[in-house]
Amino acid sequence: MNLEDLGFNPKLEKFRLENNFNYFDTGRVIAEHKERYKVRTSTGEFDAEILGNMRFTAKSREDFPAIGDWVALTTYEADFAIIHKVFPRFSLIKRQAVGQFGEIQIIATNIDFAFLVQAADRDFNINRLERYLTICNSSKVSPIIILSKTDLINQQQVSDMVESIKMRIKNVPVIAISNESHAGYESLSAIIEKGKTYCMLGSSGVGKSTLLNNLSGKAIMQTNSISQSTNKGRHVTSHRELIVLENGGILIDNPGMREVGIADATGGLEMTFDRIFDLSKNCRFKDCTHTTETGCSVIDAVENGKLDNSSYENYLKMEREKAHFESTAEDKRKKEKQFGKIMKNYKKDLKKNKF
Repeated sequence: MNLEDLGFNPKLEKFRLENNFNYFDTGRVIAEHKERYKVRTSTGEFDAEILGNMRFTAKSREDFPAIGDWVALTTYEADFAIIHKVFPRFSLIKRQAVGQFGEIQIIATNIDFAFLVQAADRDFNINRLERYLTICNSSKVSPIIILSKTDLINQQQVSDMVESIKMRIKNVPVIAISNESHAGYESLSAIIEKGKTYCMLGSSGVGKSTLLNNLSGKAIMQTNSISQSTNKGRHVTSHRELIVLENGGILIDNPGMREVGIADATGGLEMTFDRIFDLSKNCRFKDCTHTTETGCSVIDAVENGKLDNSSYENYLKMEREKAHFESTAEDKRKKEKQFGKIMKNYKKDLKKNKF
C-alpha cells in the first residue's frame, strides 16, 4: 500500500519537502489508544509514541497526534516508531470532553466527509442531527446524513423521516439504508471517492460497525445488539480506527457518542442555522439575543410559523452551551497564565537565593 492510498496528496508532499523531512518516514495515524498510536506507512504498520520534546512543548490536546493525522516519524525494528512532527491539518472534528469543563476531545482529523448516522427505529432525533451538523460546519467537513435500520419500520415511516429531515436541514444529502437487505448501499457507495476520508458520527447501537463491515466486505468490527432492558446501544467500538475500503475510500469508525458538546462553533452555528442568522439582520437591536426583545425578527418568524420552533429552541440551547464553553475555556487559560507567572517568579527567586 502506498501513501496515496491513505490520502497523501501534493500539498502534504510540499510541506514535507519544505520542512526537510527527508530523513523521516511519513505515515498516517490509523488508531489511537491513550497516547499510543498505530501508524501506517508505505512499508507497514508501526506501534508509535511521541517524542519527549513534543510532549513537553505541547500547549493543548490539539498539539498531540490524533487519528487521521499525517506524521513524520522514525521507524525501528520490531515495528516500533517515534513520532517527531504532525503535519498541518485541513480539518479537525472535536467536541467538549465529557466531564472536563473547558477541555476538548479530538474525534478525527483531515476528514473530507462525515456520515451522521441515526437508526430509524429508535435513535431518530433531528435536534441531535443539527448538533452533529454544527460540529461538521465549524470543522469544514461536508456532512452526509445516513438513516440506518430502515428494515425495522415501514416504507411510509422512512419517507416521512427523510422528508422531516429535509424540511429542517437544507442542502445536505440524506441516504436511507438497511444493513440487512443492503437497500440504499448502492447510492451510498456511489458517493464514496477514492483517496477521500470519511468518518462516522452517531450514538451507540445505530449500526456504524455493521455499516463499516458491509462497506469493506469484511468482518472488521464486532457488532452487537441493542440492550433489551434499556433500549440503548452497547459500546462495541472502543477506539477509533482508520480503514481503507475496497473502492479506495478511507473510513474512520468512532465509538458511540451519547453526549455531543459544542466545543468551538465558530461559523458552525451560523451555517447550521443560516435561516435564523438571515432573519437576525432585520432585528431592531444589533445585540439581539432572540429571546425576549421587542422587534426581534426571529421571534416574529417563530410566532408566525415561518420558522420551526424546535429548531429555534435547539439553536438557543447550543448558543448558550457555546457561550458557557468559551467562558470556561477563557477562565482556564487565565488560571494557567497566572500559574505560569507564579512559577516564573518562583524560579527567579530560587536563582537569586543560590547566590
